Amino acid sequence: MTHALIISCLLSWALILLLILAVWALARQVGLLHERLQPVGALSLGKAIKAGAPAPLFTLPSLTGGSVSLGGARAQPTLLFFLSETCPVCKTLLPVLDALRRQERLDIVLASDGEAAEHLAFIAAQGLQGYPYLLSREVGLAYQISKLPYAVLIDEQGSVASHGLVNSREHLESLLEARRLGHPTVQAYNAARQGA
Repeated sequence: MTHALIISCLLSWALILLLILAVWALARQVGLLHERLQPVGALSLGKAIKAGAPAPLFTLPSLTGGSVSLGGARAQPTLLFFLSETCPVCKTLLPVLDALRRQERLDIVLASDGEAAEHLAFIAAQGLQGYPYLLSREVGLAYQISKLPYAVLIDEQGSVASHGLVNSREHLESLLEARRLGHPTVQAYNAARQGA
């Protein structure tokens, strides 16, 4: 009976040690995966205007009143957000833009093209009267926008700091983070880190 008890205790301790080793190995693998899977951020499309280039200069009327100037030196950065009134992802990002405007002290300019009547209805339905809203095909062509929603961060000096296709809050925040890191995109920062 004592031998059975001793054997049982030894087997229990052996299993406990095996479990400890398995947990340690899994924790190590999770750590390695965490290092390899870095944040991707907003996807910068290759044919778009390059980060560091001067932002194209525009002064256009806003659908919400007044006029909007893009490019050139400004007191604070400008986030130019390209959207469509029929884009469901664009609509989900509108509250995020409001939060970013308050937290990051950004000027936010909305831009689209199409029929003014449809966009005026969209502005009223979404409560966007507090944002400058450009209706200009030329602005989209100047920034070579082909997919929506797309955002361009213009720094205080009037240069394109970062840009990319944005589908979530994290993508929008990655534009600001890339600027803080001194790179055009989070992908470029990660590539520079891996190359060093």
